[in-house]
Amino acid sequence: MTTTLLYDGSLNGLMTAIFTIYDRKIKLPIIALDSRTQNDLFEGTELVITDPDKAQRVWNRFKSLCNHHDSHQVYCAFLSEIIGIENTIYEYLKMTFIDQKAPSGDYANTTVLKLSQAAKMVGREKHRMEAFVRFHLIDEETYYANIEPDFNVLPLIMKHFKNRYADQKWIIYDLKRNYGISYDLKTVQEVQIDFNKARGQRGILNTTISGKDDEMTVKGSFRESENNYKDLWNQYFKSTNIESRKNLKLHLQHVPKRYWKYLSEKV
Repeated sequence: MTTTLLYDGSLNGLMTAIFTIYDRKIKLPIIALDSRTQNDLFEGTELVITDPDKAQRVWNRFKSLCNHHDSHQVYCAFLSEIIGIENTIYEYLKMTFIDQKAPSGDYANTTVLKLSQAAKMVGREKHRMEAFVRFHLIDEETYYANIEPDFNVLPLIMKHFKNRYADQKWIIYDLKRNYGISYDLKTVQEVQIDFNKARGQRGILNTTISGKDDEMTVKGSFRESENNYKDLWNQYFKSTNIESRKNLKLHLQHVPKRYWKYLSEKV
């Protein structure tokens, strides 16, 4: 009989589920995201309580048997949020533990191929977000950008933006997953914005941003037409655009339409 282990969607939760499989010697496990709409658990279904210590034991053991590229691929595959990726990751770790080395490069193996493909898609999305994020000023000193990536790439892009915009306060918010990252000139932290807070006239937003350590209020305009930085960028974009060399087909390959709504030069 199969046993379905429901976890909370975090990497620590997934590693805890894998620890549980080994600790209890579960023969036919299935790991799934806990998205239950009711409190009752079906027969053969168990809820995994995330335990950071247990999770770290599994992750550290895996990292001791592989190189950085292998562990990074597993992390990227996890961020893909593809349905069933949890079980692909479990099988990958299982093979690593059995063989005492990661099976990376063995693309004849279905598990290795699936994990590699998922990681590659996430990697491409990461590079797109690093290129397509457009900030606008929402108060005297804070820049803000919305994104809706196909995959959960915020953890992968924070280092890039911290290094590139080290002298600016900024927030990048993933509307699809309802969380973001915020930089205060010192550290980057995860934040959540309550967009249901009272809104004033002309698009002025007064809202609370909750972080790990404290709360701050952002007051500013989300109307990009009032942003001089957007106008300057558009002027630059138009001045460098050569109409005779326009290739829409090639352009769509590099900048798919789904990203256009957050590109100021497309407005």
